[in-house]
Amino acid sequence: MDTGDMSKTQEARREVWRQLITKQGQSGLSVRAFCQRHGTSVYRFYHWRKRLAEELPMKFALVETGPRAPAVVAPVEVMLVSGERLRIVQGVDATTLRLVLNVLREPR
Repeated sequence: MDTGDMSKTQEARREVWRQLITKQGQSGLSVRAFCQRHGTSVYRFYHWRKRLAEELPMKFALVETGPRAPAVVAPVEVMLVSGERLRIVQGVDATTLRLVLNVLREPR
């Protein structure tokens, strides 16, 4: 197998795990139940989740609303690469938000 084939194989494996991790986050199942259902080990799931989280930078998008925006502001929800969700409600102070973001950026 040449190095080109190896990198394709590795990328394919990464993609399979990205999809599994996303599906687990959307499934509502615990990691253990999800892994049992999909025939994989909990250890491998956490290993890949951590590995992929370390490889991908955290990305945010700024969303601007027009003048017709509703008066009630819904919470902002951020889906992390790990499949976890972070909800930011109206009125959170900048210091608290910075603290949370810094904690999320720390290596695990």
